[in-house]
Amino acid sequence: MVAQQTRTDFDLAQYLQVKKGVVEAALDSSLAIARPEKIYEAMRYSLLAGGKRLRPILCITACELCGGDEALALPTACALEMIHTMSLIHDDLPSMDNDDFRRGKPTNHKVYGEDIAILAGDGLLAYAFEYVVTHTPQADPQALLQVIARLGRTVGAAGLVGGQVLDLESEGRTDITPETLTFIHTHKTGALLEASVLTGAILAGASGEQQQRLARYAQNIGLAFQVVDDILDITATQEELGKTAGKDVKAQKATYPSLLGLDASRAQAQSLIDQAIAALEPFGPSAQPLQAIAEYIVARKY
Repeated sequence: MVAQQTRTDFDLAQYLQVKKGVVEAALDSSLAIARPEKIYEAMRYSLLAGGKRLRPILCITACELCGGDEALALPTACALEMIHTMSLIHDDLPSMDNDDFRRGKPTNHKVYGEDIAILAGDGLLAYAFEYVVTHTPQADPQALLQVIARLGRTVGAAGLVGGQVLDLESEGRTDITPETLTFIHTHKTGALLEASVLTGAILAGASGEQQQRLARYAQNIGLAFQVVDDILDITATQEELGKTAGKDVKAQKATYPSLLGLDASRAQAQSLIDQAIAALEPFGPSAQPLQAIAEYIVARKY
């Protein structure tokens, strides 16, 4: 299988630990407390609550693969995490997925109230765009424009928002097709993962062919990520997930296991990862970190 081709001398755990440390430090310094203190505290509460930091790491890794460096990608990487954090804050609201825990901590609205939680998400979203522009002076202006356009499309009705709407509309329905489910997750989860990879590549000046290959890689890992999430909602504990387990079943959501079964869902996730890794072949050994991240996605237990 393609997924078995990663060289065993690449230490993914060490790689992720180092990159995560860089991202955590940058996020901490990106957002200082100002007046009114409450909103900045709420924004920092969720932004610095931990997590895998997979999206910013993908951005940095793709940038380095295409000839850029960490410093060039880091502001965009932080912006991606700000956008992702906004989506989590809003997704957890009672009017959305209604969750009390995120990353092992009480959700933002449980600590600060729904009103401040909504505004904290809004604040992070707006600040993400400001941060990219003001902290990447070394970037090619045209590349920076492409990054901003990509981020805007990703977070809007053509991406996160559109996926969330269909996700909400699908609750309790028994007629959801696999095609509709794929559309939901390609937009709600996959779009931001794809943007993470492509913005890093764009900043580095990647060619059109490189961007196309990285887009295929990202689309496949994005969908695989959600398939695995659906599986873990059934098989993992709340402590492992850092959020309420079994919520999809309780909410009568359409998921890959509910439509395909667990075994077929696992096979689907592996097939997607194999396709993602195949898209990286022309990059050669330099793509080893992205290949290992893809394998991690399908192998993760929580």
